[in-house]
Amino acid sequence: MKDLRFPKRRKDSHKGENGRVLVIGGSPEYPGAIALAGLAALRSGADLVRVAAPEKVAWTVNSLTPDLITIKMKGTRLGKGHIRKLLELSGEADSVLIGNGMGRCPWVRGFIRDCRRPLVIDADALKEIEFTDARQAILTPHRAEFERLCSNSGIGHSEEEARKKLGDNLLIIKGREDLIISKEGSYKNRTGNDRMAVGGTGDVLAGLCAGFLAQGLSSLESAIDAVYINGRAGDKLLSKKGYSFLASDLAEDNEKMIKKLGKQS
Repeated sequence: MKDLRFPKRRKDSHKGENGRVLVIGGSPEYPGAIALAGLAALRSGADLVRVAAPEKVAWTVNSLTPDLITIKMKGTRLGKGHIRKLLELSGEADSVLIGNGMGRCPWVRGFIRDCRRPLVIDADALKEIEFTDARQAILTPHRAEFERLCSNSGIGHSEEEARKKLGDNLLIIKGREDLIISKEGSYKNRTGNDRMAVGGTGDVLAGLCAGFLAQGLSSLESAIDAVYINGRAGDKLLSKKGYSFLASDLAEDNEKMIKKLGKQS
């Protein structure tokens, strides 16, 4: 892995100057996914995180935390009719995360093709797209989602074939050993443990990526920071709590790990 690089902040900066993130997702079944992703983006150091979700899901996020700003979209699920508003909201953000807890979303290709902000594409959104639909995006599949993404793109399930299709995108293949693939090269991350298969840890990772992107780091710098910090925090939690730690613990402990590693750097 390359060295970590942390965002720089001016001491006289104002609210919003250190990153604004838009998180798009959520469904009646999975309201917690976008809450975890949004909180992780805040823990990365971003100033403002807005969550765009179906009305009842957004109210649920409000009940879970006062720290996230919610945009309450009409209906029980996000759909094609919301694309125009979501693109409008994305224009006010420095980075956009889409897919967490969203459920089936065939409309998402249209949004991704038209979005002009740096993107993190995660979870359900990955199932609907090809590599060439995105530009300047971080894609965060686990192995099964990676294979689905390759099939959608009409290529074999190999990392080398995926690299040829990536363009200016970046790929994080999540697993026991995370693999980052970009046009600049490939990098392996060995932090983390098998307890991180618990639901929600991927949402935390995606939120960290979006938060670092919003603060001005490159896609590669954001990905490297996110996978390493997430894994280190998970290792620390395993030593403290054993196999009982949760994704919400990870979102909390990432803040401490960022502070520790930032001082060391």
